Amino acid sequence: MCGRAHLRRTRQTSRGSRKVVIGSAGAFAAAALIAGAVSAPAANAAPQKSGQTSYDREARGAALAAARAEKQGIDWKDCPADWGLASPIQCGWVTVPLDYAKPNGKQIKLAVDRVGSTGTKDERQGALVYNPGGPGGSGMRFPTRVTNKNPIYAKMAKAYDFVGFDPRGVGHSAPISCIDPQEFVKAPKADPVPDTEADKLAQRKLAKEYADGCYERSGEMLPHMTTPNTARDLDVIRAALGEKKLNYLGVSYGTYLGAVYGTLFPGHVRRMIVDSVVNPAKDNIWYQANLNQDIAFEGRWKDWQDWVAKNDATFHLGDTRDKVQKQWETLRAAAKKSPIGGVVGPAELISFFQSAPYYDSAWVPTAQVWSKYVAGDTQALVDAAAPDMSDTKGNASSENGNAVYTAVECADAKWPTSWQRWDRDNTELHKQYPFMTWANAWMNLPCATWKTKQQTPLNVKTGKGLPSVLIVQSERDAATPYDGAVELHKRFQGSRLITEKDAGSHGVTGLTNPCINDRVDTYLLTGKVDSKDVTCAPHATPKP
Repeated sequence: MCGRAHLRRTRQTSRGSRKVVIGSAGAFAAAALIAGAVSAPAANAAPQKSGQTSYDREARGAALAAARAEKQGIDWKDCPADWGLASPIQCGWVTVPLDYAKPNGKQIKLAVDRVGSTGTKDERQGALVYNPGGPGGSGMRFPTRVTNKNPIYAKMAKAYDFVGFDPRGVGHSAPISCIDPQEFVKAPKADPVPDTEADKLAQRKLAKEYADGCYERSGEMLPHMTTPNTARDLDVIRAALGEKKLNYLGVSYGTYLGAVYGTLFPGHVRRMIVDSVVNPAKDNIWYQANLNQDIAFEGRWKDWQDWVAKNDATFHLGDTRDKVQKQWETLRAAAKKSPIGGVVGPAELISFFQSAPYYDSAWVPTAQVWSKYVAGDTQALVDAAAPDMSDTKGNASSENGNAVYTAVECADAKWPTSWQRWDRDNTELHKQYPFMTWANAWMNLPCATWKTKQQTPLNVKTGKGLPSVLIVQSERDAATPYDGAVELHKRFQGSRLITEKDAGSHGVTGLTNPCINDRVDTYLLTGKVDSKDVTCAPHATPKP
């Protein structure tokens, strides 16, 4: 669940292509380690030698790791040439325990990067650390928002170093894998929407094979691929940066990571912005989050169809939503009967077309490709929707992102193991919300046969010292439905919610909307929030 160009990543598994959002629909948090603790002991709590819980040991391990990192700092150097991060961006490493309950056991290295603040010494306020979502998204491109001179970030770049990182398991940070990358992207995949019980059985088999592959290729990492552990990693990064308190921007799944960090380390937060919010309720993580996402995707899919219909003079796809939907069904049926270009079947279509419900920035290009296809240009759709088998580096990145997405979601929470429940819930949902339901189900089904321990999600709540958190959310977000922002707002006392009304793009802070941009800048620069929650008019609707 979660995306923002940051959240989303192509997920092409043996089950069917799909973009990851925030986390499967989302993905986060866990806590067998946390053992359902209602209030977290201080991160630097002294060891309790008798009766010490797993959670206590992890809290102590996180404090020890942070203290070591504070001493060591980060040896910043020019980034490796093949990372695509040119000077003045610098790269480095932060060492963390694989298992925080055993802080002196196996260590892994996390890749981090930064670009220095652009203002004066007096203007600088420290480091701003970013997570784009996923789970499985890399934040390493964040400093390029400064080097590319993105005007939305100009004011905050004067005050902050922009710091990105690859979370554990991602990219350069002890990457995990579940399947050969070339096999992962191979197309066409089976149609995600099953016609028969045999279709369902085939998908169930593929899901189990994928779960088994994760265990075979990355089994040592899997028990530790949890959101609470990534939050502990975030605190070690804070310490390595020499920051007493964390300034944080999280989008999509990154909001859940922020919520967990704020619960575990409330006194370590200086400023926190969460954008496009995963509902952090324990009973939502992660099975229910994915079902709720299916409903929200259908609503935003219809919003886009309405827009396409209004612009029929440009796209010629139908002048009503029903006509556009019929065009979609015709396209889907054609791809199912005979994959377009031999490689674009229904699974690849969903993977490509879901960008439109995700991001308004995809509205025009998606409609253009579709329009060209209807006018006879098949190649445009093949180029847009088919995997590039020659892009071995990109395919490895896609496979890795999908592996992390699956690993975190499966480890964070206990998933239903009964196929009857999965079948019942998704069959019912599909009747009214067909666009994403089955594709999402197959994407997450490996969690039903996961081979390592699944945790209990953390009870996200306000702790001592937590400052005002700024929550930003569009009203019709498909990947992270609006009620997630409302729920986190209730749980984080003193937080402020900015709602972008009548809008639905995933990832709001990166869009041009002065009502939102000005408040984000004010908060990061001064710490001030409005005296009450704010509703903003939507950003500009895309124009063909």
